[in-house]
Amino acid sequence: MIHKGRFVSKVDAGRIRITSDDNALATINSNGDILLCVCDGMGGYKSGDFASKIVIDEFKNAFINHSKFYCKLQIINFFSKTLRKINKTIYDYAQSKDFKDMGTTLVAALIINKTLCIINVGDSRCYFYNKNSIKLMTEDQTYVNYLYKNGQIKKEEMKTHPKRHVLTNAIGIFPYINLTYDFYKYENQNILLCSDGLYNNLSENDILSILGTKELIDKKANTLIACANENGGSDNIAVVLWEGENND
Repeated sequence: MIHKGRFVSKVDAGRIRITSDDNALATINSNGDILLCVCDGMGGYKSGDFASKIVIDEFKNAFINHSKFYCKLQIINFFSKTLRKINKTIYDYAQSKDFKDMGTTLVAALIINKTLCIINVGDSRCYFYNKNSIKLMTEDQTYVNYLYKNGQIKKEEMKTHPKRHVLTNAIGIFPYINLTYDFYKYENQNILLCSDGLYNNLSENDILSILGTKELIDKKANTLIACANENGGSDNIAVVLWEGENND
């Protein structure tokens, strides 16, 4: 099944960082399946970029070279196997002094026939949007979100909490990986994937005001990054957009 639409991926270092640890991908395979992906690496100079690039490169290679997906169970089994292998690679690197504490987040959206699958590890995010609304589809796997869900802090405290950047899950930080899969019927949804460099510098309303315009998708991605930088650019920014044809 060939899905009609447009996609774009963009990465920017932001205003504070010299280099970018974020990586992003938007690609299609020979069956017409779509893979969108954002990774936000961690571990300091070189390590974060290396970790996120490993995920993007290996994930893309596995996706492009897989023959066909027939059901949800096959999707889960295939990508679980792929990501377990990637996790081991990064974890093994992270045991050495040069790559200590290396790891990365991952958020991915797969459009396969009439199925939409979202894979989430860490605090990069997936949103569905149209010209009138935006909806967060992933849950941040962070220490502050854990505290909030358990009633230990209030929502307004999350943005200023001293441990707000601590992840409870990421690729490469533990020997075994915990993956979250969510499945939806694909109904031509518009999709935004992004790293925290975007949503920490732009509110959902600000993001929607850009995505809800009639601008070309490439211009929307550039504007999101430019506005995040104008609001501080406190971190690397990764943006991936998919817009189904004839979808407002």
